[in-house]
Amino acid sequence: MITFDQVTKRYPGSHEALTNVSFSIERGEMVYVTGHSGAGKSTLLKLIATIERPTNGTVLINNQNVSKLKESTLPFMRRQFGMVFQDHKLLYDRNCYHNVALPLAINGITGQEAGKRIRAALDKVGLLNKEKVMPITLSGGEQQRLAIARAVVSRPSILIADEPTGNLDRNYAEDIIALFKAFQQVGVTVIIATHDALGNANHQNKVLHLNQGRLTNVEVAL
Repeated sequence: MITFDQVTKRYPGSHEALTNVSFSIERGEMVYVTGHSGAGKSTLLKLIATIERPTNGTVLINNQNVSKLKESTLPFMRRQFGMVFQDHKLLYDRNCYHNVALPLAINGITGQEAGKRIRAALDKVGLLNKEKVMPITLSGGEQQRLAIARAVVSRPSILIADEPTGNLDRNYAEDIIALFKAFQQVGVTVIIATHDALGNANHQNKVLHLNQGRLTNVEVAL
């Protein structure tokens, strides 16, 4: 489903963020990307999500070579992905319902169909009773849940999260990891960048270890 073959990413005027990285992720896997700050985790996620393109090497998403895609086709490719960011990127001038509605509006889904999807997504993350609440009034864990609802409302096949538990205490963090696991169990491919791979010891998941832009180890945590 996702294949990196000798992928290098170099930013202009900078060192290589990733160097000769190769791995594969199968459909429905839950994968942790670990490493120190600056190891290249965010760059790797951006390459998977087609936000960036590799400097060298090949990135395949569903057998499509990202480097050979036309710019006009990238928005359609990106509809496969749901993105969850550490800083949430919520719209604080809109309530929870309208935050989750945003990806659907971009894709032209409105009306009753949108309403069903929005409330289903809020229900999955335990926020159905807060659809009219403004995000600023939510706790950090609830804001992250709202961000997850927005990421999954378009029913993506791949869910990508960049340090989703970095600002949460352990109890909230474990709840968030459990949510991701629930999506993985219904067939969604889940890729999580994290400093410590919180929770991976409790499940059988692939772990990609990055160190200074290089993939130093790939393992399955039992």
